[in-house]
Amino acid sequence: MGLDWTVNLADARRRVGDKVALQGNLDPNVLFAGPAQIQAEVRKLLESFGKPEAGVGHVFNLGHGISQFTPPESVTILVEAVHGISRELRG
Repeated sequence: MGLDWTVNLADARRRVGDKVALQGNLDPNVLFAGPAQIQAEVRKLLESFGKPEAGVGHVFNLGHGISQFTPPESVTILVEAVHGISRELRG
């Protein structure tokens, strides 16, 4: 189930349980912030989902499309943060 950035990820997971995977929901405007803020928002989102159950999880994605004005470096920071923080939290 795809979620935009206005939906609280933890609340959405409580509502659907572990019946479906969730996709989303980072605000795409975060990519206009500095590296530390991007990393903090990634951590906040991943922590809010919690530990995935077997077979059901979270597909990290933006909660809407990416702006053509998004700095490519910010996308790199985002991807690296998702990989690193996911490994840290989920092993």
